[in-house]
Amino acid sequence: MTEKETAWNSLKAWFPDLEANNWSRLQTYISLLREWNAKINLVSRKDTDRLEVKHLAHCLTITKFLRLMPKARLLDVGTGGGLPGIPLAICYPQAKFTLIDSIGKKVMVIEDMVERLGLTNVEVKRGRVEELPRKKSYDFVIGRAVTTLPTFFGWVQNKIAKGAKHSPANGILYLKGGDYTEELCSSGLHPAKIWDLDKLLPEAELGEKFLIHFKI
Repeated sequence: MTEKETAWNSLKAWFPDLEANNWSRLQTYISLLREWNAKINLVSRKDTDRLEVKHLAHCLTITKFLRLMPKARLLDVGTGGGLPGIPLAICYPQAKFTLIDSIGKKVMVIEDMVERLGLTNVEVKRGRVEELPRKKSYDFVIGRAVTTLPTFFGWVQNKIAKGAKHSPANGILYLKGGDYTEELCSSGLHPAKIWDLDKLLPEAELGEKFLIHFKI
C-alpha cells in the first residue's frame, strides 16, 4: 500500500460519518490542488506530499460539529487554495458556498477546480470581503489562518444572517493555529466555543490547531 493510500484510509477512518460518494470528489480535489500547487503557490510546497493529512484532515474537522439546514449560505474568506471552502462544499451539497480571495491567480485556480469538480453549489469571487454588498449575509463566515482574530471579526461581523436553526448557531467559524489567548484578551472577543482539534483527532498530529466559533 502506498503512502497516499494509507493517508486516504486514515481519513476515512477518522471521518466515518462522511457519505461514501464524497470521497472520490475529495480525492480529485486533492489531486487538482497538488497539480496547481506545482504551478502557483497555494499552500506551502513542503506540504505537497502531506496534503491529505496536513490540510484536508484539518478542514474536515469542521464536519464533526457543523450541521446545516437546506439552503444554508456560507462564505469562505481568503480561500487561497479552496480551503476549507471546497471540501466543505463537497460534504454539504445542500448548502451554497461563496469563496472569495483578493488574489486573481488564486481565484482563477479555484474557478478551474470548481468547474472540474462539477460543484454547482459554489460561487467564486475576486475581491475583499469588506467590498461585498452590505445587504448580502451568510449563515456562517469561515476562514483558515487568514489574519488575526480581531481583524477577521471586524471584517465579517456584519455579514452574518440571523434566524436560521443550524448547529452551532449562525456566526463565524475560524480555524486558528497557535496561541489565540492574547488576541482574544486584547480585543475583548468572547467565543461561544473553542474546539482543540489536536485533542479531537490526535492521530492526525495537527499540533496547536483550534476551531473557534463566534455566535453573532
